[in-house]
Amino acid sequence: MKSTRDGATTSRVMFGTTPIEYAIGRSARKKTVAIAVDSAAQINRDAGCLPVQVRAPIDTPIATLDAIVLRKAAWIVGRLRRMEDLPPPPSPRRFESGETLLYAGRQYRLKRTRSDGEVRLLGRYLLLPTERGTTAQIAAASRETLVRWYKARAAERVQARVPTWAAKLGVTPRQIWIRDPKSRWGSADRDGNLRFNWRIVQAPTALFDYVVAHELAHLLHPDHTPAFWSTLGHVMPDYEARREKLRRLGPKLVW
Repeated sequence: MKSTRDGATTSRVMFGTTPIEYAIGRSARKKTVAIAVDSAAQINRDAGCLPVQVRAPIDTPIATLDAIVLRKAAWIVGRLRRMEDLPPPPSPRRFESGETLLYAGRQYRLKRTRSDGEVRLLGRYLLLPTERGTTAQIAAASRETLVRWYKARAAERVQARVPTWAAKLGVTPRQIWIRDPKSRWGSADRDGNLRFNWRIVQAPTALFDYVVAHELAHLLHPDHTPAFWSTLGHVMPDYEARREKLRRLGPKLVW
């Protein structure tokens, strides 16, 4: 057992000759153990994230978690191997004029301006007010400005789309937040609160809606049980195709 860079506990088991290292998140409210294989975490592995994540009650022994992971090892390894065909993550962004960025599934060319106005879309351009400074200072400030703009747009789109899918599922979320997690496109807790990764606003509406509907369905079924997928499939029959498209697009959305 060891800790990740952010202090989360991890453990490691062997499935034949294949090692499976996983991160452990504990909660006093958690009653059962849940395993997720997260493609967004795979993308961010260099930042200390692990693609295999286990959420467990606070007092569950590591030996018990290891045994549960081993029972699910064939499924876990299968998911990990599917990730191997993901396109590589994009090169580090410098936020210079001419770079392309996604918003709502469309590509926009970044254009830095000398004005002190707001980030805005103009045709196929994304105008980015830029102050003077060193190359590193400009890049850092540009990213901060863009993230702030994307978070605001994500909040707008979430507020617009959640009511539609909440009505289809017959649920009412309590609070909704836009966050900046190292992994995961969204999450839902047992109190009915939803959290969404701002990066998903870059995706086309069909994939954005998949994340919204997915998290709303968790208000009925906290874990990825057959009942959960059945519920999601009832309101979104093509969810598997959307999930696969998001899996492949995901690396392009992380910066």
